[in-house]
Amino acid sequence: MKEKDLNYIAALEKAIKKKYGAEAIQNPASGWDKEKEKLYLEQLKELVAKQRINESTFDVENVDGILITRKLLNRERKLNCSVCSGRIKTSLDDVYILKYDCCQYCYVEYVLNHEDRWLEGWRPKNVKKST
Repeated sequence: MKEKDLNYIAALEKAIKKKYGAEAIQNPASGWDKEKEKLYLEQLKELVAKQRINESTFDVENVDGILITRKLLNRERKLNCSVCSGRIKTSLDDVYILKYDCCQYCYVEYVLNHEDRWLEGWRPKNVKKST
């Protein structure tokens, strides 16, 4: 194995310092002390605790041959549109119910191109689904 050329290493560090600054050649442990270590370990423990909680919500359950997370199973599902009182039938209706609290029909009729006023709270009155 070759011996390390200390002059080459010094020149390399000097060039790096000139191009990227003094922080680029510092030893990462030079700014680390016992207080930072203690804070880091506390943050790490909090992170692990949060990850364990999240993992428990992603437990998968087999429902009629389909794997569904327990988090979805515990969610109450709306059966009717809050605007037209029509029955929620399709998966697209589910998507619009989650985001806009209305079915696909009401989204197309009342929300599309008027999303700002919908998000401000405007809702149509006396609506009956024509389909």
